[in-house]
Amino acid sequence: MVQRPAPFPTARFRRMRSSAALRGLMRETTLTVNDLIWPVFVTEGDDAETPIASMPGVARLTVDRVVKAAEEAESLGIPAICLFPYVEPALKTPGCELAWDEGNLSNRATRAIKAAVPEIAVMTDVALDPYNANGHDGIVRDGVIVNDETVEALVRMALAQAEAGADIMGPSDMMDGRIGAMRAALEAAGHVNVTILSYAAKYASAFYGPFRDAVGASGALKGDKKTYQMDPGNSDEALRLVARDLDEGADMVMVKPGMPYLDIVRRVKDCFGVPTYAYQVSGEYAMLKQAGLNGWVDGDKVMLESLMAFKRAGCDGILTYFAPDAARALKSGG
Repeated sequence: MVQRPAPFPTARFRRMRSSAALRGLMRETTLTVNDLIWPVFVTEGDDAETPIASMPGVARLTVDRVVKAAEEAESLGIPAICLFPYVEPALKTPGCELAWDEGNLSNRATRAIKAAVPEIAVMTDVALDPYNANGHDGIVRDGVIVNDETVEALVRMALAQAEAGADIMGPSDMMDGRIGAMRAALEAAGHVNVTILSYAAKYASAFYGPFRDAVGASGALKGDKKTYQMDPGNSDEALRLVARDLDEGADMVMVKPGMPYLDIVRRVKDCFGVPTYAYQVSGEYAMLKQAGLNGWVDGDKVMLESLMAFKRAGCDGILTYFAPDAARALKSGG
């Protein structure tokens, strides 16, 4: 319960805002570099990058440049990097077999990062859409995204990623039962310390468009993802999904997208008190970044203000494409 203040002029709220020192002393929420996870896109080739038009300042990186990005992250104090592969259309299949190939882009990048920067935590995406000829997060049979067969594929994918050295699994598929199946398989294979950051409340959002450009899923996607991702109008359902994933063995949970769903973050944190994350997704990033580039807003200030909003809502960490810029700004006292 909030204490009722004394009447004016006994209570003058501006007293505690009158200097930087006083404002710092009463600040309730603090953003640090330890709160950041940096999503990066990996592509085939050598010593090259491909800019993503719909995500200004973001590019697909070849494995060697992903390693350099990981080295940059370590130098900035960013604790984790998250990998998303761009798969050439010719390699995509309805069965998504490349998803669990030990030599796929994601697994090669994981091995390279862990060899060069072993202290960086590598997070991987566990979903079939980069490998799927249909562009969906699950296997499609007769126009239907099938759940149980997809879960079997996701388990194989997770095991291959764990073997490659991934520290954090990020199941983003929203299939039923996948967390329990992955946890059981990881335990059985001896990967007892691999953590699961479940995309527990992932909404069927229009904010994902630039990301789909980045991983090459935009052109492949047939239909939409509303039969497995959440309805944006639902809130109580998110709590049920989080409870289920925790019961099945998730170590951490995520809400996605971020800023439009901070009410969900707050409810999850208040209800469960577990490590809670949110993803500042590609559409959010693109809007803020482009507004800054156009001079409509102060880019660095809105970047940090947006990230502070995640922390204030209850996030323990944020996946954000702003991670290196935010780390530099925080280091300089921004």
